[in-house]
Amino acid sequence: MFDDPVLKTQLQRVLAAVEQLLPPAIEPLDWQSCHAASWRRQSFAGFLHPVDALDPVQLDDLLGIDAQKRILEENTCQFLDGFPSNNVLLWGTRGTGKSTLVRALLNRYAASGLRVIQVDKDDLVYLPDIFAAIRGQAYRFILLCDDLSFEPGETGYKVLKSALDGSVYAAPENVRIYVTSNRRHLLPEYETDNLGAKMVNNEIHHGEGVEEKISLSDRFGLWVAFNSFSQDQYLEVVEKTLARICHQQGIPPLWDKELCSEAIEWSRAKSKRCGRTALQFAQYSVGRRMRKDKK
Repeated sequence: MFDDPVLKTQLQRVLAAVEQLLPPAIEPLDWQSCHAASWRRQSFAGFLHPVDALDPVQLDDLLGIDAQKRILEENTCQFLDGFPSNNVLLWGTRGTGKSTLVRALLNRYAASGLRVIQVDKDDLVYLPDIFAAIRGQAYRFILLCDDLSFEPGETGYKVLKSALDGSVYAAPENVRIYVTSNRRHLLPEYETDNLGAKMVNNEIHHGEGVEEKISLSDRFGLWVAFNSFSQDQYLEVVEKTLARICHQQGIPPLWDKELCSEAIEWSRAKSKRCGRTALQFAQYSVGRRMRKDKK
């Protein structure tokens, strides 16, 4: 039967089509040398892919968010020591260092057994597979979902909610979930959400719509808020960032009234006073000065 050349050709085409649906054959990750990974989806399954080039950012590089660093570092150290610790929601305005702070923690505590797995929102449905892959490992894993927000009815919402609840898709003991978002409740909020609110014994009780939206964020043991800087805070961060980059480049520090005014205008053009804006201005200013000195 298999000597039939037509049948052989058809079987080869079928096998080639099926092979494209299968995940690549990969060896289990060596977590001793691999400090971070991301979940890669392929067809109906997925796999953990090592992240080779890590952001070299250090905790001391992050300026203007000392309180947030302290809270998250304390929780992470409790987790590493096997003590009670929480899943964390880092929320607030864009560019304030939420995900960068997690990467800086990895750089500081990788030698202590900390590992990070990044998962996109659309891949949260694979949380049970990810948990199965790392359950029982000797390392402590932060599962990071960056820039997360949901629309009503998305599948990943219920899977994440269940994982945080410790029920059907419960995370293993060596995993904590850290999420960053611009939204405190991870879901869009509308004016109509408040129509169901009512007063009971002189207290406001939210309607069912609001309660459902709060129910996910409420499952995070820690909420860490990141806000825009005041102008004085922003200028302080710009000055310190300039000094750090100048030191790295081996040139004298830059800071004067002219640069101060330029930094303010830069933040106005960006409509944002935050660490990212300060870093971008500092990189621009130092690069401009170095190019000018080269001529």
